[in-house]
Amino acid sequence: MYSYSMRPQDIVVLLKVIGYKGAPWKNKDLAGNLFLSTAEVSNSLERSTISGLIDNDKKKVRTQSLFEFLVHGLPYIFPERPGNIARGIPTAHSHPFMQNYFSTEQMYVWPDPEGNERGLAIRPLYPNVVNAAKCDDGLYLSLALLDVLRMGKAREKNIAIEELKRLMNEPSH
Repeated sequence: MYSYSMRPQDIVVLLKVIGYKGAPWKNKDLAGNLFLSTAEVSNSLERSTISGLIDNDKKKVRTQSLFEFLVHGLPYIFPERPGNIARGIPTAHSHPFMQNYFSTEQMYVWPDPEGNERGLAIRPLYPNVVNAAKCDDGLYLSLALLDVLRMGKAREKNIAIEELKRLMNEPSH
């Protein structure tokens, strides 16, 4: 039986589609860029269509609906609590963008053997998303902002929300 429940990778797929800024793309492009199979991308787009987060042609993200879901639903559906100390890539409050606003003594990282930082481990939305983030700075920032929403305090979340709104509403080329 087909499941209509949103999965964490669905959010990443939608953010990547937004990141294309109206440029043409194919499912295989998404799959390659996000380290997912084409079947996973196809299923993800179908779930997002049913959820009303992308149009019926599966090409245009309904950014206002996605934004509302991320701000009001993500922390409840995909919450996160920091784990053990790990080597990895800075995320959440430790992403360079957030460090412009907050100085934190504690680093938060996505575990990654190639990472240069040590901090409390944050589980990424899906395992290979770290590889996708390494290839796309905009996606990396968006995902780090989502981690703030998943575990941050009100002041931190407010900054993440404003930046996420800006990123999602940048005009297409």
